[in-house]
Amino acid sequence: MASSQSSSTDLRLTGYAHGGGCACKIPPGELEQAVRGLTGQTAPNVLVGLDDGDDAAAVLVRDDLAILSTADFFTPVVDSAYDWGRIAAANALSDVYAMGGHPVVAINLVGWPRDLLPMDLMSEVLQGGLNIASEAGCPVIGGHSIDDPEPKYGMAVTGTADPTKLLRNDAAEAGLPITLTKPLGVGLLNNRHKQTGEVFEEAIATMTQLNRDASQAAVAAGLKAATDVTGFGLLGHLYKMARASGVGAVIDRSAVPMVSGAAEALRDGFVSGGTRRNLDWVRPHLTADSGISEDDLLFLADAQTSGGLLVIGELPGYPVIGETVALPQRDEELVRVR
Repeated sequence: MASSQSSSTDLRLTGYAHGGGCACKIPPGELEQAVRGLTGQTAPNVLVGLDDGDDAAAVLVRDDLAILSTADFFTPVVDSAYDWGRIAAANALSDVYAMGGHPVVAINLVGWPRDLLPMDLMSEVLQGGLNIASEAGCPVIGGHSIDDPEPKYGMAVTGTADPTKLLRNDAAEAGLPITLTKPLGVGLLNNRHKQTGEVFEEAIATMTQLNRDASQAAVAAGLKAATDVTGFGLLGHLYKMARASGVGAVIDRSAVPMVSGAAEALRDGFVSGGTRRNLDWVRPHLTADSGISEDDLLFLADAQTSGGLLVIGELPGYPVIGETVALPQRDEELVRVR
């Protein structure tokens, strides 16, 4: 089915939500405070838990098999119900790919204002999710729905991985290239779409692209550290990885790819509140060279939805955007932009 940005009802789904996509996530600093009492829980078979905020949980069930578990959902990021479903499904599946795994089964998570929006729109959302999951070879079996003042959709996904080949956010080592597998800027375009109704097909294509191929390439190359770039932006997710791994990171601003139209959206001020909160959170641990502007930093903090993988190591065919370095002596230099 082709991408479609207008339904038969001509309703603007983004107008029914206070935020859009991963930009509506709870700010990272607030979230870490809220879950601080839940960390530190260990069990012999838990390979990856809550402590470092990785993309999915990993539990060892056999010496050669780990089970991955994750859930992700959000409010409408585009007005097309079908495309929203596709984007949300790709985003949820990405957590498994970011760990180097293969999705096995998914279930839908739906909140729907049944007195405000027709049920056939919800069917379009679910169809979009099903089609992307089918592309991933992941059956969608059931789920849970509630009557909700704001529309919300996503998936809980279970996957598998080789426990010796997990991609983790605490496994980065110094002296390696940093690779980014999708361009940045979809947050800017999604915010522009919400405010103006303009449609950006390249942004939709980017958000609906599975991270499967990049994940498989990283595992095949023997790489150990990765995460996906979503609501906390490139700077936020890179900071979390550097902090968890005990390394520093340097980003070359000029090497970071930008989705078409994002530069104009940035120039025109379509910066989401989530993006500004991301930058505020990372700024105490960030140093920027003299040629780096505030707009450059806002772009690097742009709250992505269904973004690419941030991989420590080089993947052929994807741009290298920086490198990891030895842990700086000062915390405010943990991430540097040059």
